[in-house]
Formats: sequence, C-alpha cells, structure tokens
Amino acid sequence: MPRAPRPARAGWWTPAALAIACPVAVPVLSVALSLATPRGEIWSHLWLTQLPELVVNTLALVAGVGVGAVVLGTALAWLCVHHRFPGRGLFEWALVLPLAAPGYVFAFTFLGMFDYAGPVQTWLRGRLGHGFRLADPGAYVSVVAVMTLAFYPYVYLLARAAFLEQGAATLETARALGRSSWEAFYEVTLPLARPSIVAGGALAMMEALADFGTVATFGYRSLTEAVYRVWHGMFDRAAATQIAALLLLFALGLLALERSLRGRARFTQSRRRGPGVAPVALAGGRALVATVACALVLLVAFLVPVGQLVVWAVQTGGPERIGAALVEHLGVTILLGGVTAGMTCALGLALAYARRLSPSRPVRLATRLAAMGYAVPGAVIAVGVLVPLAWIDHALDALAWAMLARPLPLLLTGTAAGLLFAYVVRFLAVGFQTLDASLGTVSPHLDEASRSLGASSGAVLRRVHLPLLRRGLLTALALVFVETIKELPATLLLRPLGVTTLAVDIWTRTSESLWAEAALPGLAIVITGLLPVVITMRASGLATPPGT
Repeated sequence: MPRAPRPARAGWWTPAALAIACPVAVPVLSVALSLATPRGEIWSHLWLTQLPELVVNTLALVAGVGVGAVVLGTALAWLCVHHRFPGRGLFEWALVLPLAAPGYVFAFTFLGMFDYAGPVQTWLRGRLGHGFRLADPGAYVSVVAVMTLAFYPYVYLLARAAFLEQGAATLETARALGRSSWEAFYEVTLPLARPSIVAGGALAMMEALADFGTVATFGYRSLTEAVYRVWHGMFDRAAATQIAALLLLFALGLLALERSLRGRARFTQSRRRGPGVAPVALAGGRALVATVACALVLLVAFLVPVGQLVVWAVQTGGPERIGAALVEHLGVTILLGGVTAGMTCALGLALAYARRLSPSRPVRLATRLAAMGYAVPGAVIAVGVLVPLAWIDHALDALAWAMLARPLPLLLTGTAAGLLFAYVVRFLAVGFQTLDASLGTVSPHLDEASRSLGASSGAVLRRVHLPLLRRGLLTALALVFVETIKELPATLLLRPLGVTTLAVDIWTRTSESLWAEAALPGLAIVITGLLPVVITMRASGLATPPGT
C-alpha cells in the first residue's frame, strides 16, 4: 500500500519568521510609540512656525503625484496593450527605463537645464534677446512634474499586466451589447484593472511621500525634508522623531486609503476566456499621435536628462575626471546594494516559505510586520533605527563600565551595520512580496511528493523550490539592489563618517548647485541601475525585441 504524504511541518520556520519580523518591526514601532509621549513644547513650536505649511505641502505633493502617475501610467499602458502603432514594440519596454534612475537625479538635471544660466535659457536669449527669461513654474509644479515622470512606471507596469490578463471575449461581449470602444474601456476594461491601477498609484504616492532629494533640490518644504533639516540643521533629534511620527501617520493613511479603494472594486473576472486582447491597428493621424505621445514621454522622462548628464560629464572632463573618489563611491554603492539585496532576499525567502508551510495567524502577523518598512519613508526608518541602536550601545557601554571600568566604542550607531539594518527594514517587503508571489505559483503537489520520499522542509526548499524560483529570486535581487542604490535620506542620516555612496555624492554637489559636477556620479548611478532594471524587465517578459 502506498504511503500517504506526510503533512507539512513548519519546524523551526515559524520561530524563524517571528525572529525576523520582531527586530525589523522595532524601528517603525519605536517611532510610532513616540506619539504616546508627545513633547508639548515641540508640537506648539512646530505649529506656530512650520507645521501647517509642511502638512499642506505634503498632502498637495502626494495628491498631485498620485493623480499624475495614475493618468500617465494608465494611458500609456492602455495605448501599448490595446493598440498597434509604429514603435509600439520599442515603447512597450522602453517606457519602464525611468525606474533605473532616482528622481533627485532628474530633478537636478532639469533644474540645471532650465535655470537662468542653464543651456535652455542661454540658447533662447541668444535668439530672442538678452532680456528674455522663462517664467518660473514654481517649486510645486516642478516637483510634481519630475516625480510624475519618475514614478509613472509603477502604474504602467501594473496596469499593463492587468490589461494583458483580460481576455478578448470580455471586450467583444461589451461591444456586442452596443458599447463603443471608449465605453467598453471605461465600463469594462478599467474597472477590471482598477485594483492594479490603485496599487500602482499607491506605490507612486508612497515614493513621493518618502522622497527627500527631489523636494530638497527644488526647495519644496515637506515633512520628509523637515526631518533631515531638524536633525542635521538644528541637531534636535526629539523634534525630528516627532515629525517622523507624523510622517509615519501619513504613510499608514496611504496604506489605509489604498486598501479602501481596492476593497470597493467589485468588478472581478474569474479567469481569462479565449485569446488575449487583440491590439487595434491605428493608421494615419491616430498612429502618428500615439507614436509621438510615447516618444515624448520617453524623451522627457529619460533620454533628455540622461543626454544632459552626458553633455555635462564631457564638458567637465569626461572619463579623464574619473578618479579614485568616484571609483570608491561606486564600489561602496555596489557593495551596500549587493549585501542588502542578498540579506533581504534571504530573509524574505524565509518569511515566504514559513507562510507557505504554516499560514497561521502568528506567521501572517509576522509577515505583515516585516512588510511595514516599505510603506515608511527612509527618513522615518533612519530615526526609528537610531533609537534602538543608540539604546543598545548605551547599555553595552554601561555594562563595559561595570565589568571592565572602561568605555566601549560605538558598535552599532554610526556604523555600516546600522545602515544595512535600515536598508533591510526599508526593503524587506520588496524581496518578500516578490518571492511569496513566485512561491505561490509552485504546485503544492511537489511538496507532498518530496515529503512522501522523506525529504525535510529544508531539503524541499533547497532541491525543489529554489531551482523553480530562479526567475523570481533574480527579480527580487534586482529590485532590492536598485532601490538600495537610490536610497538617499536613510543613507544621509545613518552613514558612517567617511563613507560616501553615489547618492550622497550627488546630494553633496547639488546642494551647492554644482549641477555639472554631479553629472558623473549621476550617470554612474543610472548605469548601475540600468542592468538590474533590464533583468527585471526580461523576467517579466517586457524586454522583447522591437516589433514582436
């Protein structure tokens, strides 16, 4: 008689998930708990001086970027999925390229291009007279425009995937009921894709909330910028923690809004019927408009800023200026990104596998706690990391005085360990969600067959799941690596003395308006992020040859 498959045994995976989630959740919880003991004098001072302006500016920024990214990303996804026009095969994957560069790189590039002494206004004055001057669009419009161009790929990727999952039969049924193409899109296609579009918009808004470099470059006052200014400018960590707690409330509010909007989306499709969506061939002026629209977005969002970086790099000496400092900064950036990606994906895989083996309430709670960091701005993570690390360092120092009668040097605060911990807290959700989704595609029958042959849960993971998770693991590593090398506020607040990444190098130069000097590190960070983005695109099936 054949032996029945043994039930899955979580073994030490459940305690491991709890052991991972608890320390990862401490920084976020430490900031949240600071609201339990509010400093009245700090809040009254903030309210009388800058708090109303910061709150209004932050709300306006998040709303503007959310609307812009949703409209632009959804429109481009609909255009590329449902229509065929010249260049569609190229634009379908090239429109993702802005993900390779952080928003603050594009911010200082556009600011350097369009300010009074920049190449654009200089060229215009040479042709229209020395008195010509472009109108200043204002910090808000500039920040929203740059962030929309930088973050629309989040909506584009998710909306494109949602549109592709819808079958042609659904649209054909709507058309048979007398709906026009536009009515079918508005009443059928858009509602079915609504949860994905909302998720992409929420990601864009969270990135806007967390962004520090772009708002600081344009001089736009926001809560994230205030945390850094109060911490480094006023050396008031208590006030910075209180502002960070308010910023945390904004992040949690965004999460609640995203879940609420997705929860109201009642249009569902149990499975895709028939073939996929057949693109409608555009001709004449409509084809020209579609091609020009996609080309214009790609030009403004990626090609023009990268081209300007190349021009500045050549003007300031080009490859001859690549010295030991830039090579060192590049090496530090790649090292931190690689170590963070490895650690984060290893921990994320442990969490995902523990939930697969034992989807109990403690494990589900642990994964939710571990995933909180990505919804929280880097400045908040930095403040939250410093509080427990400083407490541990003080406790160890007191213990050293009691036992050895001498002080102990700082072991965690201001060290690479503290910075790496902040990165893991910030990006663990990226690795976990990617690997959890990949594990979900593996049939449970493979686990049962392996266990019936006597394999342990660890052996099943090593011999069965890991070979099947290569694409998902590669995608997770690439995404975490790109996010890490772009992270600025946490790096600025927690980096050890003498350690400079490409992001910090760019910030140091642009804070002094040295736009051309920041071109080489800007190009370096774009090129460093391009390869992982291409890997991610290939893994998702986007990087296909033009015309296919």
